[in-house]
Amino acid sequence: MEKIASIYQRALERKGSETNLQMLIQGNASLAQNKRELSVLGSDRFLSEFTKKVFQSGFVWRVVEQKWPDFEEQFFQFSIEKILMMPDEMLEQKAANPKIIRNFKKVQTIKANAQMIYDVDVEQGSFAEFIANWPETDIIGLWAYLKKHGQRLGGNTGPYALRALGKDTFLLSRDVEAYFRSRDLISGGLSSKTSLTKIQACFNEWQQQSGYSMQTISRLIALSCGDNYVPA
Repeated sequence: MEKIASIYQRALERKGSETNLQMLIQGNASLAQNKRELSVLGSDRFLSEFTKKVFQSGFVWRVVEQKWPDFEEQFFQFSIEKILMMPDEMLEQKAANPKIIRNFKKVQTIKANAQMIYDVDVEQGSFAEFIANWPETDIIGLWAYLKKHGQRLGGNTGPYALRALGKDTFLLSRDVEAYFRSRDLISGGLSSKTSLTKIQACFNEWQQQSGYSMQTISRLIALSCGDNYVPA
């Protein structure tokens, strides 16, 4: 297994300078800047971000962003209680509104994911604390939870939402996957339990070596190889 220092050095050489590399590592701003802020984030913001990433999946992200104020208006600023009170007929009406992206199956996920968040709020006391306190050393376990208990939060959709919210996570971009395959660290399906466990173990080791966040390590790997298709 390659040391994180070697990965960093290769990324530095490929990007030309420390300044260039640091700019690429930083990525986009998130809603919460640290664990404390994430732990007090409103449940409505979790539902909003999950929904945004569901709609962005397989679609033009820029268009979703442009329409997002209308999504917020149409779905009561993603109030969990109000969403759960919506009858199916109202969901159908909302899905036909040209102000939003008209995809009924994706609109249906709003209520389903609101239910997941509500259930955790009831059982655990706070969905925000549940997410904030989940250990990054088992981030694949959190991915699995969202996939199992939510709707359309599998693949990279859930991880992208977590990243946007402020939960530290790596992403399995094309470049990250290519890195692991080129070094024979994984050989089967990317989402198989064996592959994910191996990837998590590698990220945990790199974090111990460097003290870097999972996001930083993820981006370093992507920038150290391949064509950098998707920021990690």
